[in-house]
Amino acid sequence: MNALTPPRARLPIEVVFDLVCPWCFLGTRRLRRALRARPEIVADLMWRPFLLNPDQPASGREGFSRRSGGADRTRRLHATLAEMGRAEGVPFRFDLIHRTPPSLDAHRLVRLAARRGAAEEVVDRLFLAHFAEGADIADHATLAGIGAAAGLDRAATRRFLSGEQEVDAVQAENLRAHRLGINGVPCFVLAGRHAIAGAQEPEVLQRLLDVALVEAA
Repeated sequence: MNALTPPRARLPIEVVFDLVCPWCFLGTRRLRRALRARPEIVADLMWRPFLLNPDQPASGREGFSRRSGGADRTRRLHATLAEMGRAEGVPFRFDLIHRTPPSLDAHRLVRLAARRGAAEEVVDRLFLAHFAEGADIADHATLAGIGAAAGLDRAATRRFLSGEQEVDAVQAENLRAHRLGINGVPCFVLAGRHAIAGAQEPEVLQRLLDVALVEAA
C-alpha cells in the first residue's frame, strides 16, 4: 500500500432481508453501489434472514401479482419496480413469477455459503433466479445448482438441505429482527447502531456510511 494512502476502515453492516422481497433485491444492489462510491470502506456484510411469510407451506402462495391489491395496482407497482431496477441492473421479470415460494431453505443456503465466503454471491444468484428467471428457490435441486454455481459442492449442499441444519438459526434470526423493532425489509444496520429501512437511494446510503465511518474512526 502507498504510504500516502490512508488505511481502509472496516465497517460491519447487517443486511436484514428476505429473498422473495423485490425491494430487498433493489436495496442490496443500491447498497453495493453506495459502497463502490466509498472505496475507503471495507464492508463486512452479515446477512440476517427475515421471513415475510414464516408460516408459509412448502407449496408456496400465488404470485406477487395476486397479493398486491388488484391487477391495476399490481401492474403499476411492477412497472415502477422494473424502472427502478433497470438503473441498478436488476432485470425484474414479474411475468415469470407464478407463486411466492417459502424462503426458509434459501436462507439456510445463504448461511451455508457464508461459511465459505460466498454468501454475497449466493444472495445475488438467489435474487436473480427468483426475480429474473421465475425459478423456484424453495426447490432443493434449484438451490443446490445455485450453490454449485457459487463454488459449493452440489451433493453436499443437497445433503445439507435435506436435513434440519440452520433451521433454528434462521428462525431465531427472524425473531431477533422483530424484537429489535424491524417490521419491514430491507433494513441495513451499520456498526450496530445506525439503522435505515427501505430500498434507499445510494446517495442516502452514502451519507449514512459517512456518519458511521466518522464514528468508527
